[in-house]
Amino acid sequence: MKIVRYPHPALRAKAKPVIAIDADVQKAAAQMVELMYRSEGLGLAAPQVTLDYQMIVLNPLGEADQPDQEVVAINPVIVEAKGSTINDREGCLSFPGLYQNVRRYKTVTVKFYNLKGELVQTTAHDLAARVWQHEIDHLQGTLFIDKMGSLGLSRSQKDLEKFISDFEKDKKKGDLPPDMVQAL
Repeated sequence: MKIVRYPHPALRAKAKPVIAIDADVQKAAAQMVELMYRSEGLGLAAPQVTLDYQMIVLNPLGEADQPDQEVVAINPVIVEAKGSTINDREGCLSFPGLYQNVRRYKTVTVKFYNLKGELVQTTAHDLAARVWQHEIDHLQGTLFIDKMGSLGLSRSQKDLEKFISDFEKDKKKGDLPPDMVQAL
């Protein structure tokens, strides 16, 4: 399992709902959690690893030694959002090294299924709310660059051009995961 970088087509695909929590989903969740920690991220969405279903993993503390903060969320939906804040230095594992200001809700309430198939509702604030929003956006093919203001996007242009150039080079060398996302 590997995290794909922008502009890989899997990052723009809309993920499909999970219809059964089977051994494949559980295995993918475990691999995603491990990859998230290894990459020093706070969250990871299935499309970032070319899986075409609605699953995210997150730990807003980013600490593997705090598994009580770890969440695997299947078919997550934001059911309520409050407040607004501009988050400085939001980044993404699919855009290594790129950070910009992004406006997000300050508080979100999310409903999702856990790996046991239980419906869970949680409310998150500040950084945790940002992580939830960022990862759920990935399931819709929305990237954090889509949430940047025009100034942030302008400041990021050079980085984005480099990501595109690197992607094209890797594609020619055959060093990329498949263009098509993997179904359940």
